[in-house]
Amino acid sequence: MKKSILPFLLFGLIATVAFAETPIKDKLIKTGADQTEKYLSYLKGKRVALLANPTTIVGDKHFVDSMLKKGVNIVKVFGPEHGFRGNASAGIKVADEIDPTSGVKVVSLYGPKRKPSKDDMADVDLMIFDIQDVGCRFYTYINVLSHIMEACAENGKELLILDRPNPNGYLVDGPILDMKFKSGIGMFPIPISHGMTIAEFAQMINGEGWLPNKMQAKLKIIKVANYAHDMDYTLPVKPSPNLNTQQSIMLYPTTCLFEGTVLNHGRGTMFPFTIFGSPLYKGVYDFSFTPVSIKGMAETPLHMNKECYGLDLRNVDIAELKKKNRIQIEWLIELYNKFPAKEQFFDRSQSNQIGDINKLIGNDVFRKQVAEGKSVEEIYASWEPGLSEYKTMRKKYLLYP
Repeated sequence: MKKSILPFLLFGLIATVAFAETPIKDKLIKTGADQTEKYLSYLKGKRVALLANPTTIVGDKHFVDSMLKKGVNIVKVFGPEHGFRGNASAGIKVADEIDPTSGVKVVSLYGPKRKPSKDDMADVDLMIFDIQDVGCRFYTYINVLSHIMEACAENGKELLILDRPNPNGYLVDGPILDMKFKSGIGMFPIPISHGMTIAEFAQMINGEGWLPNKMQAKLKIIKVANYAHDMDYTLPVKPSPNLNTQQSIMLYPTTCLFEGTVLNHGRGTMFPFTIFGSPLYKGVYDFSFTPVSIKGMAETPLHMNKECYGLDLRNVDIAELKKKNRIQIEWLIELYNKFPAKEQFFDRSQSNQIGDINKLIGNDVFRKQVAEGKSVEEIYASWEPGLSEYKTMRKKYLLYP
């Protein structure tokens, strides 16, 4: 019998994804933000600005709302992609506003500008960065981090980082970005899955001289308590509209690569980055789904209102995935080999979707390797020696075992 997600779509549209704080043996992982005793007195008497989104929480409350109640003088908030409160779809420009909940001015860094201006920083004594990352080169918050660090360095401001775990912190894998393909989804010569927290990555940016003119940002870091890179961590809040399940977050280092193909990767359903398909796979795969317009997630998804056939990875065992300790390029290779129009597989020119496999993977070799039928092991081998060199360099900046 043909399997379909259509019966579950309505349920998914009204369901709330369960995210929870993660117990570690007899202790809980505590984010930097949750350790208020380590920074609250430091904020008092300062004009504070922060880079924030819906993941910027203390306990179950937004950091801004919580700090305002504690008397902290928050003069403005900078909002990244999706906006401060997370109301904008992926890729949609965000305007400046006054936050209706707190009354705080919100300056968008996903509109005409990507970093705070000199005027933006003039009335700021201390900048805070507190956003949940998922540990991938193409997840753009590490780019935002570098822009914030640059603004702080230029204007002589300190940056306080309230660190958070990387749910994919166990994984360091993928080809190093060929800087010929530097873009908004890849700014640094790192692998796809970098295996660092935001604070560790900030130290790498400083240490490797990646800011313009090798500037250095002054950093103050509140570390995550009771954390190591290989620990499981279930996010308390979805990090972005289309990473709405823990499964999607854990598959993301692999499945974001499908943005560089003509396949729908679950956008237009409640299961982004976990299901993949095309109308052209009819008769090849039994599993099917139909992307539809979903406000705030995917308003014009690829193959909208067309039945797509393909792979369902929602039940992949994440514990087994972690044991493999690799990006699973097998799935993409399988779908390429079974695609009836291979010359179109990586061609996004006919769609309104953003995606370039060379920018996502970080080179112009991978596409050719897949087309030439190179084995998985041959492709993995081609990522060396760059990957091993990165792993050695990364050790200098680690804050956690």
